[in-house]
Amino acid sequence: MSFLDALPATYSVILCDIWGVIHDGVSLYPGASERLLGWAAEGRRIILITNAPRTAEAVEQQLARIGLPRGAWHGISTSGEAGITALNALAAPVGFIGTPGDLAILQSRNVAIATDDNFTDLACLGLDGARMNAVDYLDEIEPLAARGVVMHCLNPDRMVIRGGVPEACAGAIADLYEGLGGKVLWYGKPHPAIYDHALGLAGNPDKSAVLAIGDALPTDILGAARQGLDCVFVTGGIHAGEID
Repeated sequence: MSFLDALPATYSVILCDIWGVIHDGVSLYPGASERLLGWAAEGRRIILITNAPRTAEAVEQQLARIGLPRGAWHGISTSGEAGITALNALAAPVGFIGTPGDLAILQSRNVAIATDDNFTDLACLGLDGARMNAVDYLDEIEPLAARGVVMHCLNPDRMVIRGGVPEACAGAIADLYEGLGGKVLWYGKPHPAIYDHALGLAGNPDKSAVLAIGDALPTDILGAARQGLDCVFVTGGIHAGEID
């Protein structure tokens, strides 16, 4: 019997990562639904915490398409929600890097998008679907860094595994931007705001009652450590094959 099979009753709240823990971007991992449903049946509160640069509603729709039962979780905390709040507080339209779907989400939440190059802030949600490597964006971001544009990175992840294939994320572009001397504001794990939001959804429990679960060392595991949370490291996700 594993630790997760007999989880101590002291853990009344589970902060569970999604991509790399529950699914691989295409399909649910075997047993993931059953595990979450079982914990929920035991009275534990399940909060999904993700660096998805989207709204909680958009993530919920994706989970439904993949087949995760609605009863497997009680709330969703996303880096996108934190970033959208910050972007809406700006006084001027922002530049944009991401997919058309990402753009539609921002516009649906009244984020003003610039129609020319006269912007001081840039929303980076991820790859645009055509340029699939972070270095493909250098020609675009180098002049922005040179003129002091602030990048808002709504997904600190550097990479995910989609159906077994590595795929760069917004964090990889943001790393390049910082290397060019540009300023980046980060939203999501391992930064505090997303944990504050997630714990608020859980009723602000004592941290000793919270167990975090994740597969990425620089986001999930570092974030849990900084927050003083016990954490389970899932080695079969983004770091599969790297660590004994």
